[in-house]
Amino acid sequence: MYWSINLVILVFVIVCALAAIYVKDLLATAVLFGAYSFMMCLLWAIMGAVDVAFTEASVGAGVSTVFFVAAVFRTSRRTKD
Repeated sequence: MYWSINLVILVFVIVCALAAIYVKDLLATAVLFGAYSFMMCLLWAIMGAVDVAFTEASVGAGVSTVFFVAAVFRTSRRTKD
């Protein structure tokens, strides 16, 4: 049973990673990066590395995603020339 859950989450991780590479919108990329980090958190938790999963959830899916979204909103999309 665990291998099927691992396989599904692994497919989601790969899809999020590839989508983050190919998406042109910066906000969508930041959100996809957060989803990627959350899926990696689930994989770490299933494998039994709870301390690594907690760190990935708090830093990767939490703080980094908030910083990326804040940076996207602070940048301008048009030049001022």
